[in-house]
Amino acid sequence: MNYEFLYEVSISIGIFLLFLLLRKVFTKYIFHLILKLMNKTPTDLFSHIWRSFEKPISWLFVIIGIYLAARFFPYIDHKAPMFVRAIRASIILLTAWGCYNVASASSIAIMKLNKKLNFEIDEILIPFLSKTIRFIIVVLSLSIVAQEFGYNVNSLVAGLGIGGVAVALAAKDALGNLFGGLVIITEKPFSIGDWIMTPTVEGTVEDITFRSTKIRTFAQALVTVPNSTLANEPITNWSKMGKRRITFQLGVAYDTPKDKLERTISQIETMLKNHPGIHPDTIFVTFDQYNANSLEIFLYFFTKTTVWEEYLQVKQDVNFKIMEILEAEGVSVALPTRMLITSKESESMLKAATKLSANDTYNNGVRQRDTL
Repeated sequence: MNYEFLYEVSISIGIFLLFLLLRKVFTKYIFHLILKLMNKTPTDLFSHIWRSFEKPISWLFVIIGIYLAARFFPYIDHKAPMFVRAIRASIILLTAWGCYNVASASSIAIMKLNKKLNFEIDEILIPFLSKTIRFIIVVLSLSIVAQEFGYNVNSLVAGLGIGGVAVALAAKDALGNLFGGLVIITEKPFSIGDWIMTPTVEGTVEDITFRSTKIRTFAQALVTVPNSTLANEPITNWSKMGKRRITFQLGVAYDTPKDKLERTISQIETMLKNHPGIHPDTIFVTFDQYNANSLEIFLYFFTKTTVWEEYLQVKQDVNFKIMEILEAEGVSVALPTRMLITSKESESMLKAATKLSANDTYNNGVRQRDTL
């Protein structure tokens, strides 16, 4: 019986199990202890970074355990080039994994810090930069791993340059969407959370990626619009409104006296100028026109708020105050009127018209004979 073999295998397994135990201790105790200390910092940035490296560090214990256990395991040569490259590549990928998570988590932390400290950083720029950094991390990590295994990345890039025309033609739409996203980022026609309207869609912007922009409609449907399409369309950003318009025609009865109509118009205009929710710059209240059934008063003004719910509340309050003014002045709102003639009434009217026509003919005849 080969005791030396059993001894080496036992040590190898023991080392590996020891690092598995250390991994569990780290995950359960050390990680949470350090996390509590970082939560006491003024910002959440450090705690986000530490959380991002939780799983990569825990797997690092496994990689180190495998490497040290292999030094004693009789059937594995820990100095073999392929084994060393695999260990190095694993550490590189774990590092890239942690950096990738940091790029994802830091965008959320920076957005919170931006709102808290009121930095002038557009919210739509932060996630886009985060995605760009993550893409760069993936490309760099894969290229470093490829170099570890002996692949020449420079020759690969040169090979891609030879077929660059074919790749560009095949990826024309993808490149168009990418440049469309860059146009949206640089020109900033909208930001995340803005209410926008285009010929394609209307809703609230939720996210922007390299390829597309996600917009949540008011029916709660999520519409994904390619950036190239969005960049070439007229975009109305309703969230950038400084004020919101209200305009309508108020019809009053035709029997309203002139002095009452003038007082009503004057009181409505005064009410609007003194209303706390109405913007004072542009207010028009005028006697506009004679309608078929009413005298039309034209109203045109703006609310200070652009929030939909607050806008409706101001509009409702204005309508109630207009009702009070009309009631105080004794002015009634005009209603559409029509004359309905029944069949019996139409027969009597027809007989009367026929009789009148006959009398006219007879009288004409008498006047004609008298003349002769």
